[in-house]
Amino acid sequence: MLSSFARHIATLFALAIGLVGVVAALYAWRLPPFASSVHLTEDAYVRGKVTALAPQLSGIVADVDVADYDRVSAGDVLVRIDDRIYRERLAQAEAALDGAKAALANAEQDRSTAEAKIASADAGVSSAEAALKVDEANLQRIEKLSKRGVATVRAADEQRLARDQARAARDQAKAEAESARQNLASVVTNRRSLQAAVESAAAAVKLARIDLENTKVTAPVDGRLGEVAARIGQYVTAGTRLAMLVPDRIWVVANFKETEIGDMQVGQPVRFSVDALGGEELTGTIERFSPATNSEFSVISSSNATGNFVKVARRLPVRIAIDPDQPLADRLAPGMSVVARIDTAPEEKIATMEASMTPRGRRHTD
Repeated sequence: MLSSFARHIATLFALAIGLVGVVAALYAWRLPPFASSVHLTEDAYVRGKVTALAPQLSGIVADVDVADYDRVSAGDVLVRIDDRIYRERLAQAEAALDGAKAALANAEQDRSTAEAKIASADAGVSSAEAALKVDEANLQRIEKLSKRGVATVRAADEQRLARDQARAARDQAKAEAESARQNLASVVTNRRSLQAAVESAAAAVKLARIDLENTKVTAPVDGRLGEVAARIGQYVTAGTRLAMLVPDRIWVVANFKETEIGDMQVGQPVRFSVDALGGEELTGTIERFSPATNSEFSVISSSNATGNFVKVARRLPVRIAIDPDQPLADRLAPGMSVVARIDTAPEEKIATMEASMTPRGRRHTD
């Protein structure tokens, strides 16, 4: 009789343990009757565009104007590189530009001279043609007189020679005019080359000025510096990391399971607690969803085409904008761990639940 009672107690105890296990599993997986509209994840972090600051040229660090963790504004000079070489390069480029401009000015003068020579050659052609017309007219008169016996054959031959000389002078004047025009075309072509040389020299001056400006490494945006690696006297090259800048604009990225984002929408309110702030809560709103799950962005992609398959819920990053005017928001820094909570229940239901809570049971979140 006692043994039967013990077995009965053991059976009830085993059933109780089983029931507790089932209840725990339902609660852990948020299955009915423990389903909730509040989705929570600890896989969430503060993010920001942490930027590595580096020079665009090589040189010796001449001055470091900042220290670790300083706050800086956009345009503030952080590090100065010795600029003596770059100043001389700028002066050299400016001298080359002056020389190119002088050559272009000479080309303008050559063009004016060539145009004047063309005008002179054209006048010579006109004069030679006029002289040729006179000699041809005289030749016609002498030939008529020679046929009538008034003029001698010798006089006709001399006038014919004068006509031929005038014709040759006209042809020579035309050749000189054509030569003057070809010279002008050459001057115009050379001027285009000189104009291109001036533009190239001007571009070289601009590049030299840019290099000179780049000897000053400035802050691109407002923010705070990390550890400053630059040291006075250090030789740096293009790309050498001098400091890290953390911009003021930050946000939260929370990785929710794909089974939890069905009811989430852009603009929904979010509450998140920060481990570094003792669990204090802040608020924000959903800003946007990642276009793919984290597994799709991994370097080594997973493949489920072989072997046994076990379905695992993937996580999708959700970007959360931090609400402004929160005193604790100034203490947030990229990399901090947070716990994000999103209630996907309709706003009317949330308002009803909050109204039904007693002041003692309501959680203080201010």
